[in-house]
Amino acid sequence: MPISLLAVIATTVVLIDQWSKQYIQSQMLPGMSIPLVDGIFHITYVLNPGAAFGILENQRMLFIVIALVMLGLTGYFLKHIPEPFRLMRLGLSLLAGGAIGNVIDRVQTGHVVDFLDFRIWPVFNVADIAIVTGVGCVIYTLVFSTFPTENQENPR
Repeated sequence: MPISLLAVIATTVVLIDQWSKQYIQSQMLPGMSIPLVDGIFHITYVLNPGAAFGILENQRMLFIVIALVMLGLTGYFLKHIPEPFRLMRLGLSLLAGGAIGNVIDRVQTGHVVDFLDFRIWPVFNVADIAIVTGVGCVIYTLVFSTFPTENQENPR
């Protein structure tokens, strides 16, 4: 996967994330919940000033700095990850797109808009899905891939 395709993936994540958040904000008030599958899946508009599960509430600058450092590291590593490690490269682009989507919210308003509510898990958004999926891709690659040694040229 060339870097240009990875940039398109990250940009697509950001666009879908920001569009969905804007739509929720234009149609609902904070705290409103619309059951789609009653008791199982709701659209619930939440303003989250913290990280996952609401931890470190109101630490806006900390989250922005962490996201920017993570994005810088992602950009650096993407250039150095060999082409055959497509899943890792995909994972990093998903992670970057999700981080950008949530950092846009934090810069603009100091909180993240969450709205996907499965009732057994904290409310989340499209950027969160991309981040978790991206981390999963990276972990899978690290655990199950064979990495080249000095004598090997092509990883599998």
